[in-house]
Amino acid sequence: MTFADEVKNAVTPRAALLVIGVLGLQLLFIASYVGALHKPKPTDVPFGVVAPRQMSAQLLTELRNLPGGPLDPRTVADATTAREQILNREIDGALVVNPTGTTDTVLVASGGGTVLADSLTKLITKVDLTQRRTVRAVDVAPASAQDFDGLSSFYLVVGWCVGGYLCASILAISAGSKPANRQRASIRTGVMALYSIAGGIGGAVIIGPILGALPGSFWGLSGLGALTVFAVGMLTLALQALTGIVGIGLAVLIVVIAGNPSAGGAFPLPMLPDFWRAIGPALPPGAGTWVARSIAYFDGNAVTGPLLVLSAWAVAGTLVTLLMALRKPDDAADTRAPFGSTLS
Repeated sequence: MTFADEVKNAVTPRAALLVIGVLGLQLLFIASYVGALHKPKPTDVPFGVVAPRQMSAQLLTELRNLPGGPLDPRTVADATTAREQILNREIDGALVVNPTGTTDTVLVASGGGTVLADSLTKLITKVDLTQRRTVRAVDVAPASAQDFDGLSSFYLVVGWCVGGYLCASILAISAGSKPANRQRASIRTGVMALYSIAGGIGGAVIIGPILGALPGSFWGLSGLGALTVFAVGMLTLALQALTGIVGIGLAVLIVVIAGNPSAGGAFPLPMLPDFWRAIGPALPPGAGTWVARSIAYFDGNAVTGPLLVLSAWAVAGTLVTLLMALRKPDDAADTRAPFGSTLS
């Protein structure tokens, strides 16, 4: 047999399509990460203003009309309310005007993202300089000294997501490319649940007691980790049940290519372009990163929505996986070729 014949036999149409699909994922990876992160700038950042009534309207107009629209300012009653709204994650910062002096205060929360906190401080400093006033920054939810740029929450969640789709991928390809019956699907779901609990606790142990990178509730982070891993794992199993081996690539597309750059990890959501800012909260990495930061720095506030997002992915993935398995009886033989043979 000639070399050309060997190539013809080895490179089947299915293999060629898979290679083209991988190339597409590669290009989308580059486009998504560079598109989201190459030029971060604050846009429409929820921002409070505490000022005397005679100054408030003019100041709001000035902040609203800053070039590029970095702020979405709104009046806040007093400094205490501003602090509460920041800790409740309703706003990302606030300017407290001193009515009797020329030194104002900008309240920020580096626990929600050091880059954003620094950007707000610099922005308000420039604004006050034009009014011949000065600014002092007060960090009401400071990031841990062991949490450089507030990135630990993001990388923790990325690790959980990677574990989720890798475990699900291994389960999916270990005995054929689709769940063959209800029994196998149930076993895979059970294994995924146990793996998720172990992964959640393991990640919380590393990020907390071992490295001391994140404060906050150990069991809160463990529960978040278990839910995140399970949501991503069941999403992967569901996509694989629907589309075969292609489902693993689709999971990478949703979680890694779309989810990671839009998660608000490297740069908080208000610094991302509109598209990534819109999709981030609806995907597992974004929802998980938000909750991890809330647990660590914001007393667990504002987590209901993101937890519902993660739960929705977990429930939908589980239902699709089990419903697809109902198409075959428990004793049906799995006649599909194993994963290793699809390229030959």
